[in-house]
Amino acid sequence: MPTRPVAPHDLRVGHQLLPAATRCLVMGVVNVTPDSFSDGGQFADPEAAVAHGLALADEGADLLDVGGESTRPGATDVDQAVELARVMPVVERLAGATGVPLSIDTRKAAVARVALAAGATMVNDVSGGRDDPDMLAVAAEAKAALVLMHMRGTPATMQDDPRYDDVVAEVEAFLAERCAAAEAAGVATDALVVDPGIGFGKRDPHNYALLAALPRLTRIGHPLMVGTSRKGFIGRALDLGVDQRDEGTAATVTWAVERGARIVRVHQVRSMVRVVRMTEALLAGAPPSEPPP
Repeated sequence: MPTRPVAPHDLRVGHQLLPAATRCLVMGVVNVTPDSFSDGGQFADPEAAVAHGLALADEGADLLDVGGESTRPGATDVDQAVELARVMPVVERLAGATGVPLSIDTRKAAVARVALAAGATMVNDVSGGRDDPDMLAVAAEAKAALVLMHMRGTPATMQDDPRYDDVVAEVEAFLAERCAAAEAAGVATDALVVDPGIGFGKRDPHNYALLAALPRLTRIGHPLMVGTSRKGFIGRALDLGVDQRDEGTAATVTWAVERGARIVRVHQVRSMVRVVRMTEALLAGAPPSEPPP
């Protein structure tokens, strides 16, 4: 019998408690980079990035994820000073202009510390807190929410022939271990999120296996975040470029919500909020209490 999703706890993000136990949250992506795979350069200017973040908030984003270092396959590390120069004007402006919680997408504890002091309340670490040994303590000290993602290798090397004996079991064990490490460092249990890292050190069969096993990954006990938006496996399935993958993304978002995802990280917020709410209505057999924006 297929595993049924396990309902997680609500998510504590700073002083806010987001309803992850009862619905799927939508995280909007704000890439402040010249080389991200989807919209690299489009919002590299702080003014453009702030305007984009505010637009995503108006479209119904529950969270905004600000990043200054591309983690696309083959991307190289960005110097800490460069990353700070990219993200801090955006974090500072958005923190003062919207009540939507801000996440800082970084692998560097120093970047996280400065962003959290400026108003961010979540850290999204694609290395699962492995790349910088201070990351878990920084999140704990700031009482920030923390996304722990699975990645094999680094962005520069992760697609160099990734291999697994059992990708689902290995990802599940990794995420459980990282959550235990975060709690041991002082991160609150209700502030943790897990992400299987679709496309991060995985070939297409690994991505499909993980997406099929999302209900199993909910057993870890924390809200499950899934980031499939516009990714390469969608392009390969449909033979489409990055700018034509939103319908494929919608299919993966529907799949993820049905199987227990409590956060979806997306580039197109308005349409994906509608996809999420309609999927939840179908699952509940009733319309949402409030229509999406």
